[in-house]
Amino acid sequence: VPTRPSAGVSASALAAASPRTGDIDVRKECSQNAGLAGQFCTITSSNVDAIEVGSRVIYLTARGPAGLDSDVILEPPGPGNNRAFGHCSLALGACTFSGGTGRFAGFDAGVQVSAPSAEGADWRWEGTYRFSPND
Repeated sequence: VPTRPSAGVSASALAAASPRTGDIDVRKECSQNAGLAGQFCTITSSNVDAIEVGSRVIYLTARGPAGLDSDVILEPPGPGNNRAFGHCSLALGACTFSGGTGRFAGFDAGVQVSAPSAEGADWRWEGTYRFSPND
């Protein structure tokens, strides 16, 4: 199974080839995010086929005095209506996703968020995911 599907792979083929549940390990860089609403971080690595490298995590609320606490949209590159919907709170060090459209229909995930350990390092998400119904 390829780790990054080509542009010609359909969402249904991707869903059929991908595991329906498992551990998630995602890295993202946030050079395009200064804490304003509508800004994003970019996925740099992922062990979940549906979350392609180059996907964006778009933050819908600006970072406040207590830190980031925002609804988010996970949106892979390319055409189509493929989005996962979630919420991230850095005060809790966690993001949760529940549902979406296209390839993310029935997607649920809970991840712990780890800040970069060194200058230039990526943020990390670790947790579990599943797609419902689980065949």
